[in-house]
Amino acid sequence: MHRSQFLTAFTFFFMLAATLAAQVTPLEIEFELFASGFNDPVGLYHCGDDRLFVLEQDDGHIELLDADGNTLGTFLDVGNLISTGSERGLLGLAFAPDYQSSGTFYINYTNNGGDTVIARYQVDGNDPNVADAGSAEIILTIDQPFGNHNGGHIAFGADGYLYIGMGDGGSAGDPLNLSQNPTSLLGKMLRVDVDQAEGYSIPPDNPYVNDPGIENEIWAIGVRNPWKFSFDRQTGDLWIGDVGQGEWEEIHFQDAGSDGGENYGWRCYEGPDPYNTSGCLPESEYVFPVASISHNSPDNWCSVTGGIVYRGSTYPAMQGKYFFTDYCVGDFYALTAEGEGNFSSDLLVNNRGFGYVAFGEDAGGELYAVRLNGNIEKIVDSCGPFNPTIDAANGALEASSGVAYSWFLNGLEVQGETGASFEPQASGNVYALVENQDGCVRQTNSLDWITVSGVPGCTYPSAENYNVEAAVDDGTCTFSIDTCPGDFDNDAVVGTNDLLGFLTAFGTTCN
Repeated sequence: MHRSQFLTAFTFFFMLAATLAAQVTPLEIEFELFASGFNDPVGLYHCGDDRLFVLEQDDGHIELLDADGNTLGTFLDVGNLISTGSERGLLGLAFAPDYQSSGTFYINYTNNGGDTVIARYQVDGNDPNVADAGSAEIILTIDQPFGNHNGGHIAFGADGYLYIGMGDGGSAGDPLNLSQNPTSLLGKMLRVDVDQAEGYSIPPDNPYVNDPGIENEIWAIGVRNPWKFSFDRQTGDLWIGDVGQGEWEEIHFQDAGSDGGENYGWRCYEGPDPYNTSGCLPESEYVFPVASISHNSPDNWCSVTGGIVYRGSTYPAMQGKYFFTDYCVGDFYALTAEGEGNFSSDLLVNNRGFGYVAFGEDAGGELYAVRLNGNIEKIVDSCGPFNPTIDAANGALEASSGVAYSWFLNGLEVQGETGASFEPQASGNVYALVENQDGCVRQTNSLDWITVSGVPGCTYPSAENYNVEAAVDDGTCTFSIDTCPGDFDNDAVVGTNDLLGFLTAFGTTCN
């Protein structure tokens, strides 16, 4: 006889071994219209609750939506403060990490002189759906020599600091060589501390603190136009979509453990290729993109739209994937960080069309795409929220949520096991592939199963019903209080499992 015991080790796997990959339905995504009717929307944000905020670039409005996509009105109007045309306008929004208590948020816009402004605002004290327009405080202004490549995105990292993406100043080819110029804030990722009553300060661990030859706000160097960057809300990793010149669109990745100071290469390099290496450092000094998409056929990209890592709970197959697209073509890719500098890439949608300018996520981590035609679209898994699991019950493993099953022990399919229940006859790691009524196949969580052989019975010598021949304890032992040390009721008699739980809680061992 044998008795099976199990150790749970819930780990979701979304990448199978190559021999099994064809059995799992590849991730496909669909787009559901969530809201429409906006004027040149370029961003979608949440403040920690179920509302969503839409940036309208040329109108200078922040429009407010409820959780169902219904309009709640205009949150803030700064149309009289901005200049428009080219790549100017209202470009960025970031809510302070403590927004729910402080009501503080930040915007990025190009002012009437065409320069970048970072300003701080407060929500109205009497109406959470309206900002206090009179609370504006300009904390940073940066001169812009041209009307394009303004960057515009701002976001708080897990460290509580505000990150600002700055383009190289515009025109073409970085003619003023600003991205590699350490005395200019253009062509950089900036990092500042705004957790104070007025203005900002330099975080003490910024990479160039107290270096008189480099602007201390600089976190990273050598970006061309970081049109949308984001932090993985689970890991803290930074992903940057950097718009290319004429050959390559780029995705940069910065591990959460980075101390900053990366040089992403522009104008010396565009994507993987040299662009203008006059006066540049050796190639080894630059950090190259983790993904580069060509402007040439068959890709035909023109301007990358940086995305977001999905961390919602509705679509497990999307979990941990970084979604990004292109403004001209509308291909949608998913990148997955595999660790140790390795990334996998999947083309999910080919040529969805023109005008995708931003991604957004709600407070729950669900993902949205923003289109310049005024539409906000929710990104969903074509298989829906199908998430089969396995669990132990009655000495076997039970799979949920399916109509067909395949079981795997130590990575190998167990022939003939096609039911919802499975009792492994050997120890090892077990998972199942489960198919639902729509024909979608997903992999379950994994469990470690331990099979122990021997005669079942009570194996505790101090028990009243100790069985000297038993090799596998079956949980039937009973103890009188006199046979086990501890502070017990003298009349208590408990089963093995209850006793072990009691003894564990009180730090007592029964021999």
